[in-house]
Parts: sequence; structure tokens; C-alpha cells
Amino acid sequence: MRKQLLVALAAASLSLSACTGVGGAGLGGGYSLIRAARPVNVGNGAMTVIAPREWNRADRGVFTDVRWVEDWTLNGPYLDGISFVSALPNDKRLIREEYKADRQVPRFRSDMTAPEIVGLIETLFRVRGSSVDFRTTGLAPRTFLGAPGFQFDFEHLDGGELWRRGRAVGAVIDGRLYMMVLDAARSHYFDAALPDFEAMAASAQRRR
Repeated sequence: MRKQLLVALAAASLSLSACTGVGGAGLGGGYSLIRAARPVNVGNGAMTVIAPREWNRADRGVFTDVRWVEDWTLNGPYLDGISFVSALPNDKRLIREEYKADRQVPRFRSDMTAPEIVGLIETLFRVRGSSVDFRTTGLAPRTFLGAPGFQFDFEHLDGGELWRRGRAVGAVIDGRLYMMVLDAARSHYFDAALPDFEAMAASAQRRR
């Protein structure tokens, strides 16, 4: 019964904006198909990746999009999603926020360390995703885009009482943040999407 409910929610969510991605898909937006085995520009176009199979790119909205960030999903954002951050500049946020919002996601700083970026991601999920329990399960150095970077593994309980797992890989290059974040339901969907995430991370290239 629980699985049937998740499938139904996933089908419904394909017509809605992304609810768990980093960047925030548009209000009332839809999706466009990403073809497999072709380089695709993501975010503001400063990074390309190659998907090993077809994914769905969330359309950008008028009010909530951040041009350095975009979200993809396989089965609907309630179940799985990958967010791409391409060349986020110093003093910019991963999401657009109301000026007077009570709880705000901090701005990225070009001198942030990996643990500080982890803290930024955790705050993002707590504020935007209403995560009520967030746990870091791993943080280690990792090369990304040919530069020294990090890998951050986590799990969290979202506001809908669904346990999720995630992985972020990224690096700060020339003072800008490049990052990919996988966030998916812990049961089945994370493991199913992880090989695609790793393939795309390995294929990622900067566009100069």
C-alpha cells in the first residue's frame, strides 16, 4: 500500500514543481526530456554532463529559479532528483528567498571549506525541504571537474515523513561553486539513481 501511494504521488508530482531539489523548479512548470549519451549544458551553461539514460529536466519558473542551478528527475521529485550547481558566484544563494523570511539559507562564500558547504546544504534541506532529522553519513576529499573537491553523504527525514538519502560532490574553482546533489527516497530509489549520478559526475566538464 505504501509503495502504491508513492507511485501515485510520483505521477502527480511530474506536473508540479520540484519539491526537494536544490534550485527550485518553476511554479506551475513542467519537464523536458534529456536525451541519453549527449553532452548537456546545465545551470547557467558553465558545466556539461552526459546522462547514461533519459532524464527529465524541470522547467524554470519566473519567481523561484536561480540561473546557476537546475533540477532533474527520473520518477518525479518526490522520489528522486539531481540538482546541478554551475559556477555559483561568491555572495549568492542556492535558492531565491523572500527578503524578510524568518529562516534563510546562507549565501555561498568563495572561501568556504568543505564542512561549511556541508552546513549550507544541511540548512537548505532543513529550511526548504522541511527536513526534521538530518544526518551526515560521510565527508571525504574527492576530485571533481579535475579540481580538489569533496564528497558528502547524508540522509534525512523530510516533512512528509519519508526517509531520504543523498550524495553531493563538488568543488570551489576560481571562487565559484560547482556541485551535483542527488536526493532520493532511501528505499530503492537512491540506489537505483546512484549509478547515473556517478556516471554524470565522471562525465562533468567545465565550459570556459
